[in-house]
Amino acid sequence: MSGTELDYIKEAFNSNWISPLGPNVDAFEKELAETVGVKGAVALSSGTAAIHLALHLLDVGHEDYVICSSLTFAASANPILYQGAKPIFIDSDMESWNMSPQALERAFIDAVELGYLEKIKAVIVVNLYGQSADMDAIIKICSQYGKPIIEDAAESLGATYCTSNNGQLVSKASGTFGEFGIYSFNGNKIITTSGGGMLVSNNLEALDKARFWATQARDKALHYQHSEMGYNYRMSNVLAGIGRGQLKVLDDRVEARRRIFKRYEEALQGIDSIAFMPELSYGKSTRWLTALTFDASILNITVAELCRMLGEHNIEARPVWKPLHLQPLFKGTKYYSHEVNGMSVSDFLFENGVCLPSGSNMSSEQQERVIDTFKRSIQ
Repeated sequence: MSGTELDYIKEAFNSNWISPLGPNVDAFEKELAETVGVKGAVALSSGTAAIHLALHLLDVGHEDYVICSSLTFAASANPILYQGAKPIFIDSDMESWNMSPQALERAFIDAVELGYLEKIKAVIVVNLYGQSADMDAIIKICSQYGKPIIEDAAESLGATYCTSNNGQLVSKASGTFGEFGIYSFNGNKIITTSGGGMLVSNNLEALDKARFWATQARDKALHYQHSEMGYNYRMSNVLAGIGRGQLKVLDDRVEARRRIFKRYEEALQGIDSIAFMPELSYGKSTRWLTALTFDASILNITVAELCRMLGEHNIEARPVWKPLHLQPLFKGTKYYSHEVNGMSVSDFLFENGVCLPSGSNMSSEQQERVIDTFKRSIQ
């Protein structure tokens, strides 16, 4: 916590605005939209809810297809199933660890040749571990095939991406390139409301519809009347107050995470086979999590063994996300690897990648203990 959240929480209690509407909700939506540079935002109960409403707004339905990054948490793709649609998973590239443009293009080429292009209703691009995907290349491909983008920026609030605008490079916020963008304020994110999310867009009419659906789709009537199916997805005024306090320190949090990443990099980069998640020239990562890969045969330790050994010292480390095309839930789904008949980048990253403790309030002493334990674990 930043220390300012209590002021907004007290306002909610003093004004008796506790429910999923109120001044903090309205202000949080406005302040977040201004921060990332979009016309509007809808505060919701989770980032998952935001993806679900975005798919609903794009009329994704039964037997439709939605293209989605594979190297991500299941929450990115579960809403596809909510709508009765089928995911098509896309590999990462080694340059960004995010959606591979060349794999995406092959997926569209196949869709054209096999006659189901019209059934593809959206592309969910996930910005992994605080870094934007190669949005220029992805937007070009999606525009060619006429498909809208939902940008899953749950992990990348505060990141930026440089794009060309009339011949000049312009830096834009991660999450603002698609028809819709989503953010998460879960407890582990760079800023948190304990649980919550946000749907953002420049389409204010669509956001009004999402807000209506998120509030149980209650018609404007004196009595309770419902003409459409709705959802209980709105954020409470109390949690929105926490979000307003957190938003004030977003830039500080980003810089803290980047300092933590740099200390890890300086301390560990000289060890054989260790490679940190790259940051490409097209943007600035928040370094939400410090992630790296290593060769188990060189260090003589597996990712699972390293996590276990760190855990014995009360240090929590985790593998990178298990790709969704490998998850039992999505068995049998279409998957396009980065290279035809070549290495699956997301499989490689899962098998060889680990995320180290990266909390914004991590002290240098705590980090040195992690670094020291890491080094001793691989000896």
